[in-house]
Amino acid sequence: MANSIYEYVKSFEVEDEVMFPNIILVCINGCNFSRFSQLHRLEKPYDLNALKLMNSCAVSVLEEYADVVLAYGFSDEYTFVFNKSSKFYQRRASKVLSIITSFFSSMFVTKWSDFFPQKELHYAPSFQGHVISCATIQVLQSYLLWRQNICHVNNQYDQCFWRLIKRGKTETEVRNSLKVAEKSNLNECLFHEFNINYNTLEEIYRKGSCVLKTMVEDIVKYADNGAPVRRRRRKIITVHKKKVASTRFWNEQTILLKELGGFTEEIDNVKSEYVHSFEFDTKLMPYTWIVVRLDGCHFHRFSDLHEFVKPNDERALNLMSSCAMAVLEEFQQDIVFAYGMERLLLK
Repeated sequence: MANSIYEYVKSFEVEDEVMFPNIILVCINGCNFSRFSQLHRLEKPYDLNALKLMNSCAVSVLEEYADVVLAYGFSDEYTFVFNKSSKFYQRRASKVLSIITSFFSSMFVTKWSDFFPQKELHYAPSFQGHVISCATIQVLQSYLLWRQNICHVNNQYDQCFWRLIKRGKTETEVRNSLKVAEKSNLNECLFHEFNINYNTLEEIYRKGSCVLKTMVEDIVKYADNGAPVRRRRRKIITVHKKKVASTRFWNEQTILLKELGGFTEEIDNVKSEYVHSFEFDTKLMPYTWIVVRLDGCHFHRFSDLHEFVKPNDERALNLMSSCAMAVLEEFQQDIVFAYGMERLLLK
């Protein structure tokens, strides 16, 4: 398109660069995961294997993209944090969002059989997301505290809700009984009704999962005399026991300190104006045509690895067309047309 008569089309693209010094966050969550969970008979309130699958996908994101240094997630949600100096795809929000979301989705499908070998994947789930800009490290700290608090509150409610459902109550009855319940009452419900101490539940449910890059000392080889030779290197780890927004945890992580900065003080509450900014999502103007253009990321590498026929593999083109048809079938109320060539699709 560059240097052609169609170059003017680029002027229609949305200008969405995340300006420095904002820290880029990508928050994704499952789209209509209730249906997905029901169809695949995932355990309620949370399926441990599904959580491990989500964590494994998050690890893959950090392995694939060096600019992503931290991820925090729970349930069907994950947030990815880029280093403060990142120039990933010129910091264009639409590019950053589509790449992280599509890669995470593809890894979910690829890794499904590793965690559910006895369950067939009936259809590929989709994830929706948005980009959040954190102006300072203190705003990022507030965001992490907010999400971990939501993890805790949701877990308290869901643990009570689904145990009462399994006892024979209807969803309406349970919702009405829990509508006015406070946090302490939910803990009491678990203890008195089910003899469960909330604090003994696995921390992956109560605190979520934090995936980060850290420095470890590993054995890289052995000397002639058999003595191990150790080197410090980066390693991706997953933790559940930490308060991710605490200064004690954060300031122990040398890579986070270098790539993002340090927390200066403990915080217990999140400012309401911060929450509003976290929830804000840009919308397109009404009564305008919406065109979404997709193209493969590093498809040359993908094509070489899978030995596609050059210049165009007919089976790959048919696969792209089949995927486009699936998109129109899934979103038939809104998407009415698609055009594609090679690795490009317009919707």
